[in-house]
Amino acid sequence: MYYVYLLTCADNTLYCGITTDVDRRVKEHNSSKLGAKYTKPRRPVELSYVIEAKNKSEASKLEYKIKQLSRKEKLELIKTQDKLLNC
Repeated sequence: MYYVYLLTCADNTLYCGITTDVDRRVKEHNSSKLGAKYTKPRRPVELSYVIEAKNKSEASKLEYKIKQLSRKEKLELIKTQDKLLNC
């Protein structure tokens, strides 16, 4: 199973990626040399959004679609998931 995720960085920017293990990947972004070049100087990062994908191909397509969204649209996506979790 693959996941597409959005992180909120310490400077309030957003980062989108894919992984097979969300918890491990967030830890890597926060403390490891394996974190993305973009997130290293913007630590700590916080998981803001995650969606499941069937396979790597689907995850890559979802990641691309999310990366094409404006910041405002990404924030709305995060709010939508927050609302679903609070039901």
